[in-house]
Amino acid sequence: MIQKLHNLKKSQTDQKLMYKAEILNSVAAFDEQINDLKRNINTSTVDRYGAISDFKILEIHKETLRIQARKLESQRNFLLTKIDKLDREIVELQKETEQYAYLLQEQKKELYKKILVAEEEQASEFIQSKYIAG
Repeated sequence: MIQKLHNLKKSQTDQKLMYKAEILNSVAAFDEQINDLKRNINTSTVDRYGAISDFKILEIHKETLRIQARKLESQRNFLLTKIDKLDREIVELQKETEQYAYLLQEQKKELYKKILVAEEEQASEFIQSKYIAG
């Protein structure tokens, strides 16, 4: 039973670690998109002798890019808080896994002691039977 619980906690930990990796990949994608938007904001221009309306359109475009960058940053921050929560869950699962591993070790030690006692008992019975027979 303890072995099953140990394996369960171990698999849950592995699943959480894979989920965390997926979220980290999403965060990296958001970072890339945010950097692209910031680069577009900084490099967007109009013709040198363009009309004033061109400058207004450019400003509207830049503001739209800024708003989109803020949205991506808020999604990124949400994912980062999710990662923090996952880290805490992973640590908790690892603690439980270690506890079950310790219990398994203790069970093995108990079983080994019982085997040693049984072997010692058999050996003493064998010696007694030889002594009585001899």
